[in-house]
Amino acid sequence: MVHPSPVPPGPAAGRRHASSRRPGRRRTFAALAASLTGLALSAALGATPVQAAGNAPATAPVVRIHEGLIRGVSGENGTSYLGIPYAKPPVGPLRWKPPAPPEGWRGVRDATKPGNPCMQSKVQTPWGDLAGPGTPSEDCLYLNVHVPAKRSLRPRPVMVWIHGGGFTIGSGAFYDGGVLAQRGDVIVVTLNYRLGAFGFLAHAGLSAESPTGSSGNYGLLDQQAALRWVQRNIAAFGGNPRNVTIFGESAGGGSVCQNLISPLAKGLFHRAIAQSGCAFPAAPKQTAEAAGENFAAAVGCFDVACLRAKPAEQLLAAAGTPAFDRITWGPSVDGHVVREQVMEAFRAGRLPRVPVIQGTTRDEARLNVATAYDLAGRVLTAEEYPQAVRRAFPSTADQILARYRLSDYGTPAEALAAIYTDAQFACPSYASTALLARHTRAYAYEFSDPHAMDYLNLPVSFPLGAPHGSEIRYIFGGVTGTPAQQALADRMLTYWTRFAHTGVPNGKGSPVWKKFPLVQDLAPGAIKPTLTFAKDHKCDLWAQITG
Repeated sequence: MVHPSPVPPGPAAGRRHASSRRPGRRRTFAALAASLTGLALSAALGATPVQAAGNAPATAPVVRIHEGLIRGVSGENGTSYLGIPYAKPPVGPLRWKPPAPPEGWRGVRDATKPGNPCMQSKVQTPWGDLAGPGTPSEDCLYLNVHVPAKRSLRPRPVMVWIHGGGFTIGSGAFYDGGVLAQRGDVIVVTLNYRLGAFGFLAHAGLSAESPTGSSGNYGLLDQQAALRWVQRNIAAFGGNPRNVTIFGESAGGGSVCQNLISPLAKGLFHRAIAQSGCAFPAAPKQTAEAAGENFAAAVGCFDVACLRAKPAEQLLAAAGTPAFDRITWGPSVDGHVVREQVMEAFRAGRLPRVPVIQGTTRDEARLNVATAYDLAGRVLTAEEYPQAVRRAFPSTADQILARYRLSDYGTPAEALAAIYTDAQFACPSYASTALLARHTRAYAYEFSDPHAMDYLNLPVSFPLGAPHGSEIRYIFGGVTGTPAQQALADRMLTYWTRFAHTGVPNGKGSPVWKKFPLVQDLAPGAIKPTLTFAKDHKCDLWAQITG
């Protein structure tokens, strides 16, 4: 049976987690810190994987889709159809090619277990392997469909989740959409897409063989292929192909916005929700191809044929070496899938006029700072704080230190995290939403539960607050904390699914969410609109610094 909760079971906020007393716990987190950087942490925060089901019961429903018959698995929240191929396996000559349509099959295909996650390094965390069930493989282009148990006389809205993980880790099956589907009366689709070098390698040889003269955005093309699959097949599950919402967090939020501006995604969705990731810049084509050629040389290749002959494990290992772990495996401006930067497209209004929700968490970077310091066995001191700022912002450190005084924060770590939060998340999100609001209906939020991570009881010397990714379990229906936290989770799930139904997040029983420039503060017992977001996050400073 599909696991009913999309988050790891844990004690209520404030109770000590038994595993925190185990010897070696700090070493576990140090290993995690060494393995993950920046945006990749997001996948560690949101959900436990869908559990692989056993043999489907005889009563499990069978659905006919374009490719053939499939049998799902039923549980208390409805029926899930897992591991459905939406493209041919991108192996052999199809490595670094756009996804090809899947082949059909005879008989009834078993859809009770998720497909394998895409190639990635296996990272152990307190929640288990971020890849979810299965063994990472190049044969990974699968999706999962979650259908509510209750009947509906009308086609349901469809919500397609694009997972985060820095474009290098994660899987769709790590997130169970069953509760979200049941409570929100929507169809939820989660998907895999190619990651790392397999999904985002740009190379002059690959561009030369492509009829479009482009390479590098295979992961985005996978997402678009999954959305085309939804258009072909979702009606068979009771979904409405004319009412599709794409939503995602971190790299998934960045993917949402890349699809917003990609001409190839036009008409494939009708609403968009970008969580903590919209405004990340894409690499210019020349930069991405140069990095790809350096990567190829490192594995002993100077042409595409050699690259395609290399074992997947060798490519994965090379991508994680010190020489290449700073390469941003992610979207690039290739001139075909992505033609310009997100902010440029938003400014010019080159995007579909679909309603958009975008937002961040109040303390985005606190877990990143905790991972770099406390969880690695050291505490950031007041004396080290200016040095840390100067290393990160060498040319503007004096301006920044003047505005982020230690006396304004509880600890040096909180001050440093505020800088990263405002520079990398809060202010870019606010600026990009302001551009969106010129052209379409836009809503903004800030998730600000100050105890969102307390249930994990991590060994950290400062409060984690509401860090990157901590809102995911509130949306997927997995909160078991205080009554106020559960009420906030209910409101957030309702906002997200009402938006999927109508393009407006408001519904009966929830505080009114007004359009941008108001920002909806999502806090336990205190949901309210605010006009002080830009001031609170010192966005005037970051606009001056970034120009």
